[in-house]
Amino acid sequence: MFPETIAVAMSGGVDSSTVAAMLRAEGHNVIGLTMQLWNQRRLAGHEGMPESVQGRCCSLDDVYDARRVAETIGIPYYVVNHEERFEREVVRPFVEEYLSGRTPIPCSLCNNHLKFDQLLIVARQIGAEKVATGHYAQVAWSEQNSRWLLKRPADKAKDQTYFLFGLTQEQLSRTLFPLGGMTKPEVRELARKHGLVIAEKPDSQEICFVPGGDYKAFLDAYLSEQGSALPDAAGEMVTSDGRVLGEHSGVHNFTVGQRKGLGVATGSPLYVIQIKNETRQVVVGKDEQLYSRTLRARRVNLISVAKLPGPMRVAVKIRHKHQPAPAVIESEGPDQVLVTFDDPQRAISPGQAAVFYDGDVVVGGGWIESSS
Repeated sequence: MFPETIAVAMSGGVDSSTVAAMLRAEGHNVIGLTMQLWNQRRLAGHEGMPESVQGRCCSLDDVYDARRVAETIGIPYYVVNHEERFEREVVRPFVEEYLSGRTPIPCSLCNNHLKFDQLLIVARQIGAEKVATGHYAQVAWSEQNSRWLLKRPADKAKDQTYFLFGLTQEQLSRTLFPLGGMTKPEVRELARKHGLVIAEKPDSQEICFVPGGDYKAFLDAYLSEQGSALPDAAGEMVTSDGRVLGEHSGVHNFTVGQRKGLGVATGSPLYVIQIKNETRQVVVGKDEQLYSRTLRARRVNLISVAKLPGPMRVAVKIRHKHQPAPAVIESEGPDQVLVTFDDPQRAISPGQAAVFYDGDVVVGGGWIESSS
């Protein structure tokens, strides 16, 4: 590989830091970039929100760690502020989706509609041909398809392709995932060899703007800051045949598949099987009622093919930790797909992503609109 100018998206974690060190050691001209997306102290002190912001993705501590790594390996480093766009394109849609009873994935929104888009723009401005990140995924050119492919990594336990389904051909053509052929233990060992102080740093598991995974506390704090309150989304909790079991305080407090905290007691376990935002009803039922054979996805992005030639056999993930399930996908319009599973799948949640795989190759993906 000839030396190139490569912008590395540095989050302050061990993965992206190791990528920067690897590429620097290979002789590339490496420039470190960190995207400042959210002011971690912004809602600190609001009721239900912690005062401490340590240990969360994209925190000020992470920026400090990324800068230290850049100094250690001897590369220029810049912080690029995109807080306004992040709030507009990730945080506000997240809030709106939750208030409507859907289950959004902000990490996919961020990757697909902000991070890669903006990183490539900044990379061009500083003269970088490529962008590299610490994601566990692989990119390859297919002569057969004449397209760039997104593929699952060697370490399947760290597979992040589910969050990257929205990447375009242009973005993939200029993106490197150097960790795609490595396992996490191998990455940490390489970080140690390069003398990186973050070699033992634990992975961040939280959404950067939702500490502790407490979505309700975040919604309360964010809306309060905006000078508004949670809208009245209270309504009835009903069975699938329409029998009213009681009242609930708001559709945003529930997700499909939820069992705990329903506030009703019956002789057998009940689960949320549907959320009807238009009537503010939360429908509950037995576990077997959670299973659906079909789903419809919208805003579909295809990667390995330009368009579906007809019904296509794939395996489909309906959440990050879901084992891809055999299914057939077929087009229902320019960016809509009908997915029919061989076997019914449990707790398909509107707002989540459905990502389609052909072996290790990502065919594409879209946002779940409904299931049946």
